[in-house]
Amino acid sequence: MSRFLTVGAAQMGPIQRSHTRRDVVERMIAHLREAKRMGCELVVFPELTLTTFFPRWWMTDQAEVDSFFEKEMPSNETAPLFNEAKALGLGFSFGYAELANEGGKARHFNTSIIVERDGRIASKYRKIHLPGHAEHEPARPFQHLEKRYFEVGNLGFPVVKALGGNMGMCICNDRRWPETYRVMGLQNVEMVLLGYNTPLHNAPSPDHDEHSWFHNQLSMQAGAYQNGAWQAAYLAMAASMAVGVVTVLFSREPVLRPADAGCAIDAQSDSSLNCHGYGSSVAVTASFGMAAAAELMKQFLENPCAKRFPLPIM
Repeated sequence: MSRFLTVGAAQMGPIQRSHTRRDVVERMIAHLREAKRMGCELVVFPELTLTTFFPRWWMTDQAEVDSFFEKEMPSNETAPLFNEAKALGLGFSFGYAELANEGGKARHFNTSIIVERDGRIASKYRKIHLPGHAEHEPARPFQHLEKRYFEVGNLGFPVVKALGGNMGMCICNDRRWPETYRVMGLQNVEMVLLGYNTPLHNAPSPDHDEHSWFHNQLSMQAGAYQNGAWQAAYLAMAASMAVGVVTVLFSREPVLRPADAGCAIDAQSDSSLNCHGYGSSVAVTASFGMAAAAELMKQFLENPCAKRFPLPIM
């Protein structure tokens, strides 16, 4: 039986160091209300939504670093977001810096969650593939210190039943690694929610800049195609605030050909919204045709090579 899910990808616009959590949450609530008016059922926010992207600064004061992290979720500052989403009957997903206490030790993670329509946290993911560097590199025009401020995630790549489908998450650099998608694909993931903060300028290797969008599209499309899943991905852009809408059809019917998905590239889009499935990319608004993760993974698992070299679930 086919299942539709309408997804809104929320463009946050610039978030400065001077902005408070309350400022950001008010902006997120405005997005939720706009998404509801547009008929959305799920709203996806970017990586580290609640703060500016602080890994671009070198900081030696741990208290200053910790000020960007959330000790609980929801907190007093973020509870209004959860309450509003519940009142609207909307699910949502967003990323934030998590300060956890595990075994009496402070742990720092780059985290994302899926929240159900009833305000309940359905799933949590902690970023595994941390990019950048751990020490100060003053020659850079800006730093990329995720390896300094975050630990490698310890929750694997969970897939949960939420919002009418099998949902998974990854964050930013995770999208560039095939195991991200395959581990979720083996759990019959149907949609992967992805927020990221990738700069368009690669300071150490500026010759890569002209290829950045191609590499971005390539990694996400390939991961989604090879594992029979849709991917709702959103970049935190500094230029604007907007909500794009994507309607996704979940189906167990076999895929006849990619064209049946009804996917198309919106030439008018700035490509800040990328929703991928079966090798086709969709920008801002689309109506997808068929998603058959279970069928494609069944074909893969029937392959003699898969039986000879079984893949573990992380």
